[in-house]
Amino acid sequence: MSQSSPSPESGAEPAESLREAVGQRRLEAAQEWLERRAPHVIADELARMDAVTAGVAFRLLPKDRALEVFEELEPVDQQPILEGLRDRSFRDLIEGMGPDDRARMLREAPAKVVKRVLAGLSLHERRMTSALLGYPEGSVGRCMTPEVVALPQALTVAQALRTVRAKGREAETVYTLPVVDSGRRLTGVVELRELVLNASDTMVCDLVVTEPACAYATDSAESAARLMQETNDLNLPVVDSEDRLVGLLTIDDAVEVIEAADTEDVARQAGAAPWAGHYMAASVWQLARYRALWLSLLLVAATLTVGVTRVFEATLEEVASLALFIPMLIGAGGNAGAQAATACVRALAVGEVRGSDLMRVVWRECRVGLVLGSLLAVLGLAVGAVFVGGGIAVVLGITLIVVCGWAATIGGTMPLLARRLRIDPAVISAPMVTTLVDATGLIIYFLTAKAVLGV
Repeated sequence: MSQSSPSPESGAEPAESLREAVGQRRLEAAQEWLERRAPHVIADELARMDAVTAGVAFRLLPKDRALEVFEELEPVDQQPILEGLRDRSFRDLIEGMGPDDRARMLREAPAKVVKRVLAGLSLHERRMTSALLGYPEGSVGRCMTPEVVALPQALTVAQALRTVRAKGREAETVYTLPVVDSGRRLTGVVELRELVLNASDTMVCDLVVTEPACAYATDSAESAARLMQETNDLNLPVVDSEDRLVGLLTIDDAVEVIEAADTEDVARQAGAAPWAGHYMAASVWQLARYRALWLSLLLVAATLTVGVTRVFEATLEEVASLALFIPMLIGAGGNAGAQAATACVRALAVGEVRGSDLMRVVWRECRVGLVLGSLLAVLGLAVGAVFVGGGIAVVLGITLIVVCGWAATIGGTMPLLARRLRIDPAVISAPMVTTLVDATGLIIYFLTAKAVLGV
């Protein structure tokens, strides 16, 4: 069966093709490459390049296409490109951006870039951008679009459609239309589909969905995005403390918020600091710097294991065979704790578990750990009997049951305790739980050996 050739949109050609064309000053080849690719593919290639090469490639794009590509870039990749643009191109680009995309870029930009961007905006765009930047860091107010078509509730369908046609070009989306009263307080939403499918003399108030899901502008952006995920909404109305409409959180921004939150959680669970920008564009030293601190802390924490081994040194000297199974116990307990911690952090992130569920989670994870420990104990007894005989095999089996139950309980409990203490649960990462379980697991092992073997 013949294989079809890769689509130009897939980005299946070598990633160096655009970089090589620009680097060798074959600008016609570079322009052809850019013309055949979708904006998100071009953005990915620019993010892989150094700032100078990316700036040259970006300037080959026509104005409208350049804006589409620019909005696909992460803020850390946008800033070097902005700094390389001349004043006219700079103003055209930032003026064409949506206020929410502009605020997203500026929240990580140096002060000189922020000043230059705001100075280059029209008064209307500057006011909208400044209003978004005035909301707390991490709030949904920073991510929403204020460019919304809001409908008064006393309109007919025909009047509502005329309003959408008149104002829709200035709005980021018209699929979800908030309905407001005379004080601009949110009373509900109506979908554009409903307006199109109903008779022109139907009143909007008869089609409106009252008490829709919404968020306050100061709410966490992640919680608002997760709410959209649960309700399957394309857009989420955002209101102020007096329930007045101030904007919409759109699905594309919600996806970016969730992606950023999940990326941070994955990095912290792996025992590393989260970083901004494209992985392929980061230097070896940058990646090492993001990981070094956590590894250093974990190394220091691992000295607990050394201390425990030293305390029970006499026991090891008397029954040297106990040392054979230390790696097995450390691995089993650490993995059981890491599995529980990962499952709990994920459940917290998507709202399946709340802080009030602490005792239920403790009881559940303890039982899960004991079941897993019992299964592993059967294997441990068999392995121990083959290599060292029955006495130590019994020690190994008992220890596996207790250690796995203890590790799963600790792994499931620590993220919930972190949430109660207002610490990011992902910081209670799997490596941290593993390190703690290693030390306590050895204590359990040696105490069990003393009890069973009488050493």
